[in-house]
Amino acid sequence: MDHLPQDPAMLVSAINMLLRDDEFDTLESLCYYFNREPDELKAYLLQHGFAYNEAQRQMRPC
Repeated sequence: MDHLPQDPAMLVSAINMLLRDDEFDTLESLCYYFNREPDELKAYLLQHGFAYNEAQRQMRPC
């Protein structure tokens, strides 16, 4: 994957897959790899009904 999708549902799916498959240890490392700011990404997804659960290392509906 060379970039993160813009569609919120596809973005959540991609983030969760990359974190689940241990390609990245943290959301922050994933964001920096794809040249995205973690806080901006979290805010964007929160507007679309998703929040990051640190303990589960995944985006979840809120």
